Amino acid sequence: MYKYAKGLALIATLALTACSSNQSEEELTASKASPEVLYKQARTSMELGNYSKAVRSLEALDSRYPFGAHKTQVQLDLIFAYYKMDDAASGIANIDRFIRLNPTHPNIDYVYYMRGLTNMQADNYLFHQMMNIDRTDRDPKNAQDAFRDFERLIKTYPNSPYAADAQKRMQFLKNRLAMYSIKVAEYYVKMNAWSAAAVRAQTVLEKFPGTPATERALEIMTIAYDELGQDKLKEHAQMVMQVNFPENESLNR
Repeated sequence: MYKYAKGLALIATLALTACSSNQSEEELTASKASPEVLYKQARTSMELGNYSKAVRSLEALDSRYPFGAHKTQVQLDLIFAYYKMDDAASGIANIDRFIRLNPTHPNIDYVYYMRGLTNMQADNYLFHQMMNIDRTDRDPKNAQDAFRDFERLIKTYPNSPYAADAQKRMQFLKNRLAMYSIKVAEYYVKMNAWSAAAVRAQTVLEKFPGTPATERALEIMTIAYDELGQDKLKEHAQMVMQVNFPENESLNR
């Protein structure tokens, strides 16, 4: 048994040594490569979908040849590669650096668009989507940042080829942020914090009008104003409900 375990340990050691050796050889080869060769390697890796390998070549280019012929394209490729690798932190860091150093670049609209995509990606939880788990109550910071990114793109570059898709994504984000406010308002309802519930529901009508969450916001406002004895406000909420959602069950209570 001891010999068997010793043999496994030896195999593991040899495997680790081989990986380390291969990595060292790869780094050594990259260190001797010209910028043209490195960039060609990076583009080939990206075309093959090997984004982690592409990033290694691009990062080597970016650090070793910061003023090379491909410098801005290298940074743009890095932004895309980090997005494909779901590395939001590195992606945002490179995006912000690019904007700071190249504010008038011809593709700056694309960079703002990628900032929105990266923040939107960071807000998504693939596991929850696969299991159909509703997690609209999670921290909305990335969703808020993504919304602002797309909004900035549309306002600053309305003719950008990315503007139409950004507009669609903003609508999705509005729905997501509206539902987050509903979750908060429902929490206040459970805590009998009626004023806080009414205020939070009101923000849905003010900030996210036309979203599916509007109906639930009016329901919460009606309940909260009733509990607070605010008859006029309750009647107003019911009137808006009657006009927009005449089939809502709360109107017959």
